[in-house]
Amino acid sequence: MIDMMIDTKKMLAAVIGLAFAGAGLAALAQPSGGPQTGIVFRNTVTGEALDTSQGKEGGRDTEAVKTFLQTGKNLYIDDKSCLRNGESLFATSCSGCHGHLAEGKLGPGLNDNYWTYPANTEDVGLFSTIFGGANGMMGPHNENLTPDEMLQTIAWIRHLYTGPVRDAVWLNDDQKKTYTPYKEGEKIPQDAKGQCKPLD
Repeated sequence: MIDMMIDTKKMLAAVIGLAFAGAGLAALAQPSGGPQTGIVFRNTVTGEALDTSQGKEGGRDTEAVKTFLQTGKNLYIDDKSCLRNGESLFATSCSGCHGHLAEGKLGPGLNDNYWTYPANTEDVGLFSTIFGGANGMMGPHNENLTPDEMLQTIAWIRHLYTGPVRDAVWLNDDQKKTYTPYKEGEKIPQDAKGQCKPLD
């Protein structure tokens, strides 16, 4: 009887061991969801994790994108060369719905301190909305813009901001000290120097 109980325990342990081993192998066999980053980007509506390796080719190997994927910090926020590009990208990809100055049109305004999706006050949230889309007519733009182009577009959207500086959470303390609300007619020089080369 005792021998039978010992054999049963050994058999039970073996079955449990095989189950854990099988689960481990199944986990290893699952496809990768894309490159691991420090930030988990989530769909604005569903909350599902976004795979930032998907979408338009290129624009993932810049220092700005690598930093953003790890920290959520957009290095382009006040870089004139990136603002120049962001203005052009915004005009072709966003202004039709959000207005030339991000004042709102078919889509909501983006130049004040009211956000339809509160997560968009942070650059990670705004990036996620651009990348994965939202409700209404806001479809994903990951086939139209690379992650680097999205960061340049976000820099321009932040540049168009006209609200109180206390709500501009994307600015660091030094940037907040020199903040002035956007005024229509401001021009970014086409030969502005910085991190972003002119668009093709």
